[in-house]
Amino acid sequence: MDQEETEKLPRIVIIGGGFGGLLAAKKLGRVKARVTVLDKTNHHLFQPLLYQVATASLAPSDIAAAIRHVLRNQANTSVELAEVREIDVNARIVKCADPSRLKQDFEVPYDYLIVACGTRHSYFAHPEWEKLAPGLKAVEDALEIRRRFLLAFEEADRAATPDERDAWLTFVIVGAGPTGCELAGVMQEIAHGMRRDFRHVDTRDTAVILLEAGSRILPAFPEPLAARASRDLTELRVDVRTSSAVTRIEPDAVYVGDHKIRTRSVFWAAGNVASPVSKSLGVPLTRTGQVIVERDLSIPGHPNVFVIGDLAHALQKNGQPAPGVAQVAMQEGRVAARNIIATIERRPRSDFNYFNKGDLATIGRGKAIANLFGGKIQVGGRLAWFLWLGIHITYLIGFRNRLSVLLQWAYAYFTYQRGARLITETARSAVK
Repeated sequence: MDQEETEKLPRIVIIGGGFGGLLAAKKLGRVKARVTVLDKTNHHLFQPLLYQVATASLAPSDIAAAIRHVLRNQANTSVELAEVREIDVNARIVKCADPSRLKQDFEVPYDYLIVACGTRHSYFAHPEWEKLAPGLKAVEDALEIRRRFLLAFEEADRAATPDERDAWLTFVIVGAGPTGCELAGVMQEIAHGMRRDFRHVDTRDTAVILLEAGSRILPAFPEPLAARASRDLTELRVDVRTSSAVTRIEPDAVYVGDHKIRTRSVFWAAGNVASPVSKSLGVPLTRTGQVIVERDLSIPGHPNVFVIGDLAHALQKNGQPAPGVAQVAMQEGRVAARNIIATIERRPRSDFNYFNKGDLATIGRGKAIANLFGGKIQVGGRLAWFLWLGIHITYLIGFRNRLSVLLQWAYAYFTYQRGARLITETARSAVK
């Protein structure tokens, strides 16, 4: 195909190389069109395992893959490093900045657009808390949490007083969804595994406190499974506190109402807010900034623009919004790509109907819960843990990543040791 024919092909732009955006790009790999993937990083991140980077169980390279490498065999697809600032739906232009700041802002025109740029942490009108309580969305977040977590034991080992030592050995996690519960359980396991590494402190004295504003942990799971997870956390010596909304965070304390918890380490796993890019679409948004999409995942008034993943407020058949999980993003990415293909080929579009394969959460070594096929199968314990292991290995991109993670998990299982306990500097400074 010569240059003139290529210029006549439809331009499809995908913003975001996460689960939904990457699957959409793969689906469009054989279409007669020019596909461009825009992302502010050069890698696809397997977010469900990001907490294991934060807790020194895995290295970032174990759960990430270069987007260009993943799409290298798609001749119609190009990848560009870009930080999207705004979308002009009337002019059909995506306004971008270069993340490296080495070149000027630029624009990318499109005929069809898939917006899959996800969400960030929500601190509920307290943006000042972010420096004190990092969340977990990107590799940089995980490395910062890992650094603070490991540094706390170093500080505890040389603490001058028992009170100072206890503050460094107390970790508070805000939010008891899957990420919060997984962080809490693994942190206690790691602390126990380091008991012989320090001379002046017993890491088994570590206190992990899990705070949840709601009446129970893991609200997306059936109550019996959530109760089992709570018991598992308690067995791991995690202090689970429900109906405990955080009211203030300071460098050396967290407050629940007037109750003060002395700690030097707070990690955030509560609440999300949509990317500010959603505001530039000029369509109705939810309170958290999600885009209210049509049944085919397009936005009102612009059938050539699709929004998927955590950024989309897509209703299920029961009238409830689809949850912000990877399987939803992947199914939405597939539907959006199919609808673009159908439009190009002048065929009817299809609606998005979410099929819930199930939800899993791991609590610790041999401890997990699984709610499969809409609650038809509910299991906990070691069987659920092996299901969790198998599914996450399967969905990792690349044979190298699967093999590396499998070996790391086997090493940790048989030796009770973690292989990535490195304290590294990041762009953020520690709060002391």
